[in-house]
Amino acid sequence: MPSYKAPIEDVRFILEDVLRIDRYNNLAGFADATPDVIEAILQEGAKLCEEVVAPLNLSGDQEGCTRNADGSVTTPKGFKEAYRAYSEGGWMGLSVPAEFGGQGLPHTLNTVMQEFISSANLAFGMYPGLTQGAIAALLVHGSAEQKTRYLPKMVEGAWTGTMNLTEPHCGTDLGLLKTKAVPNGDGSYAITGTKIFISAGEHDLAENIVHLVLARIEGAPAGTKGISLFVVPKFLVGEDGSLGERNAVSCGSLEHKMGIHGNATCVMNYDGAKGWLVGQENRGLNAMFVMMNEARLAVGVQGLAQSEVAYQNAAAYAKERLQGRALTGAASPDKPADPIIVHPDVRRNLMMIRAFNEAGRALALWAALSSDVAHRSEDAAERQAADDRLGLLTPVVKGVLTDLGFENAVRAQQVLGGHGYIAEWGMEQFVRDARIAMIYEGANGIQAMDLVGRKLPKDGGRALMAFMGEVEALCRESAADDAMNPYVEPLLKGLEQLQGATMWFMQNAMAKPDNAGAGATEYLHLMGLVALGYMWAKMAKAALAKKAEDGAASARMDAKLVTGRFFMERMMPEAGALGRRIKAGSEAMMAMPAEMF
Repeated sequence: MPSYKAPIEDVRFILEDVLRIDRYNNLAGFADATPDVIEAILQEGAKLCEEVVAPLNLSGDQEGCTRNADGSVTTPKGFKEAYRAYSEGGWMGLSVPAEFGGQGLPHTLNTVMQEFISSANLAFGMYPGLTQGAIAALLVHGSAEQKTRYLPKMVEGAWTGTMNLTEPHCGTDLGLLKTKAVPNGDGSYAITGTKIFISAGEHDLAENIVHLVLARIEGAPAGTKGISLFVVPKFLVGEDGSLGERNAVSCGSLEHKMGIHGNATCVMNYDGAKGWLVGQENRGLNAMFVMMNEARLAVGVQGLAQSEVAYQNAAAYAKERLQGRALTGAASPDKPADPIIVHPDVRRNLMMIRAFNEAGRALALWAALSSDVAHRSEDAAERQAADDRLGLLTPVVKGVLTDLGFENAVRAQQVLGGHGYIAEWGMEQFVRDARIAMIYEGANGIQAMDLVGRKLPKDGGRALMAFMGEVEALCRESAADDAMNPYVEPLLKGLEQLQGATMWFMQNAMAKPDNAGAGATEYLHLMGLVALGYMWAKMAKAALAKKAEDGAASARMDAKLVTGRFFMERMMPEAGALGRRIKAGSEAMMAMPAEMF
């Protein structure tokens, strides 16, 4: 059976030494995040995930969810008790304002908890994860009455939340959606339609489920400009907060999936269900994007989380499994064979995963910190810069961390050899579970097109220029430090490839848009590679400083420096290949007639 240990020490290093979270004490909620509070959150969050949630991962996958004859859904054994522990621990409202029952702490800390719980049990973590996204959307766009009616119970964990976008005939192209909303004359609407792929759409973990549903009001404009957002509870809620009659919303069936079997992925039928408008009429996508952007960052963390737990189990196996002898001679002459950790190719796989995990974690937390600054700073310029960075990083975090998270789950599976293919070892579940993260909340090809088509040209390229300027600045500051050369020089070469690819798009994509589409995924990964390299340069600088001031930390910091060097030597050179693929353009890709495929 697989195991999981939350990477507390690495998180502390990133928060304290790399991101210097103490410098943000002027922001709302950060002053309360003292070192002692952060340590308590990390320790208690780790304990819950390691001891309560992780043991349910394999059994939950094997048992799955069951739709009963009355349309209700039963989650795997142990999920209800684990969810109760999660809710009673106050984890749902970690970063929610105190006025709605939350703790008001930085979103950055909630991101840490998202990683821990997604590593421990991805399917389980989606139940509170979707609820937190729904809370975020209602906080920004809900009316005062809606916030009062729904948020306290959602923050408490007594009620959960969902988002309902996809329909059988449309996924990414939401302008095609058919779910309709008809005014009832009392301020509510009758919602009718079918939604598919609805995570946590029906379950037995909470007494009510608050669905956020995209629909089109009768007479609304066609396309995305005519979409509105509605809150549609499973049970109607009285003015005093009590639950009333069952709403006309039901689970028609459960999807049979490749992975995340412990999460109820539902077909939801709305048969004139009562719903209430959230935000402005015909501005539903604007409101839902709050939740979607939260979800995209969270899904990126899921990719990282599966990579982390897969690495931990592969590394443990590699240190115990005896097979063959080291190329340099017997490493364990007292044993019949050496542990496979001595073999360079096994180490190659493990080092690639580890180098990604540490940089990916730093990147995800940097994005989360940018979100905190964008929403909590009182300085307009600071808010804008953070919001620019967050917008640029969102498709990168979602796309790159999930693509590489899946690849790393496969690498870890390879380390286990035949045992990696056997269910009881758990590795094949990590592979299956990691795969969905590349697809939902906007498939990664869409993330790439969002980056190239929207985020790069936005505001005259302001966000991209700021990002590249920040990377250049760190390299300049470190140029005179010989110990930083192994990190700075490869990073600069990667940055040059990114600058060259950006210029190529400017010169070749306007007249021929297919050039942008053909190179978008490579550009996404090129920017991701530079962003991860930037994180490694920052971590190397922090590790060198920590070694100088704290000799006791030297062994751990040396391991970081070696891992960072591996990234720069073995992974950063991929930037050259990505740059060449981008500049190959779209001609060969688009030349073949469709009927020849």
